[in-house]
Amino acid sequence: MANVNIKFNGKEFLLSCEDGQEEHLQELSLHLSEKFNQLKSNLGNLGENKLLLITSITLMDEYFETKKNIEKKKSEIDELKNKFKELKSLVYNYKNDKDNEIKNLQKEQNKFKNELESLNNGYEKIIDDASNQIEEFMNKNKFS
Repeated sequence: MANVNIKFNGKEFLLSCEDGQEEHLQELSLHLSEKFNQLKSNLGNLGENKLLLITSITLMDEYFETKKNIEKKKSEIDELKNKFKELKSLVYNYKNDKDNEIKNLQKEQNKFKNELESLNNGYEKIIDDASNQIEEFMNKNKFS
């Protein structure tokens, strides 16, 4: 344990704290002294005990307001997390829908491609047959 000399309201106090916490204890003491002196200046000298009580209540009020604000922010963060999860789910659903739509369109495209190739082959056969028939006709009826 470490010992720290603290000056409060013009008096010296020797306080103990865990090793390494000396600076933190001095900061807390300084903050308490500032609050105490501020209230003493604003309210006048009501007596040390009453000023200490008012200082403690003021600091506790600040503490609870801060705690309430932290809880509110935690609640807002939780709400944002839930909205993000919902949005993430919507994005994944949308992506899956679009992936399925793309697969279906690719199947349709392949189907049309096969039909087009089949029709193209059929037209080529018709043209080849017609050309052969014309050629045969011309060979049978040679004009000299």
